[in-house]
Amino acid sequence: MMSEKIDLRRIARELNISVSTVSRALRDSHEISVETKQKVFALAHQLNYVPNPYASSLRRQKSKTIGVILPELPNNFFTHVVNGIEYVARQKDYHVLIYITHEQASQEKALIRHLQSGRVDGVLASVCAQTNDIEHFLGLIQLGIPLVFFDRVYEEIGVPTVTTNDYEASFAATEHLIQQGCKHILHVCLPLHLSISRKRLEGFCAAMKKYGLLVDSHSWLVADDMESFYRALETRLIGNCAPDGIFASVEKLAITVYHICQKRGIRIPDQLKVLAFSNLETAALLAPPLTTVTQPAFEMGKKAAEILFRKIEKRREIFEEQHYVIPSALIARASTLGRLSYPKFSEEHVAMNAEK
Repeated sequence: MMSEKIDLRRIARELNISVSTVSRALRDSHEISVETKQKVFALAHQLNYVPNPYASSLRRQKSKTIGVILPELPNNFFTHVVNGIEYVARQKDYHVLIYITHEQASQEKALIRHLQSGRVDGVLASVCAQTNDIEHFLGLIQLGIPLVFFDRVYEEIGVPTVTTNDYEASFAATEHLIQQGCKHILHVCLPLHLSISRKRLEGFCAAMKKYGLLVDSHSWLVADDMESFYRALETRLIGNCAPDGIFASVEKLAITVYHICQKRGIRIPDQLKVLAFSNLETAALLAPPLTTVTQPAFEMGKKAAEILFRKIEKRREIFEEQHYVIPSALIARASTLGRLSYPKFSEEHVAMNAEK
């Protein structure tokens, strides 16, 4: 019987701490307490843990490059995020390598393995829709490669995250639809293991319950793949119990709603009001203009990059946070307001209340 491999995950599991904490402790990081370092060093000695010398040598050399893992590119949100990242990278005289997973977990894992070779000094990542485990990301941490998540994140593995206020923004968006007269709202979203999907669904359900509206498993529709989602959504929109409002958790699902409505002659907003998380620059030019929850994408990319470079440069700020939340804003347009109200309120900005 083969003995268990002695690595950072084994030490982390036995001490009930994160892999990143073990990695930083072994590197004598100032971020880790003396007590924790002593426990880690003692167990590492007891288990005869031997660091990977190849990985250590890689980390001593700087590539002056960071990697950015994106789930998709035809999305205005990620375009603005990359602009924010590049803004910071240019100031640091760093190159930015963009990698696209195309929402494929296998591609994401392959890219992460590629980046473990020392090609980059740090990684910024937004996980793809198929990803439901973190094993490949732990490999980066074990090698001491700084990692920061943004938008679609894992908060459980002890690395910094940058997100928007998904729960509060979704609550306010749903409340907006209800205030416009919707009583049968359908929430459409990406798979629920994604952080953004869970939190946006929770905000939607909370708002529905606050106003005494029915919310059950038929109140949302998950886009596991776009072809089956399109068919299922079309069936819902033309059925006897068709919704009177749609809240799309991401931009591409709202565009699908518009396609079906055009195909089936469903009038927006007279028969169906539509709202979506979206940074689409042409949202005001759609027919009708789309009401959006607009995320601070540039600011999120900028903040994520700033955090990553602090990790690369081994700097630590006083009162440094682990999870950063930058609020979104609701921009109400004709897809929810209707023809009569639209001229007056077409560009109304409704601030999200993070304390709601």
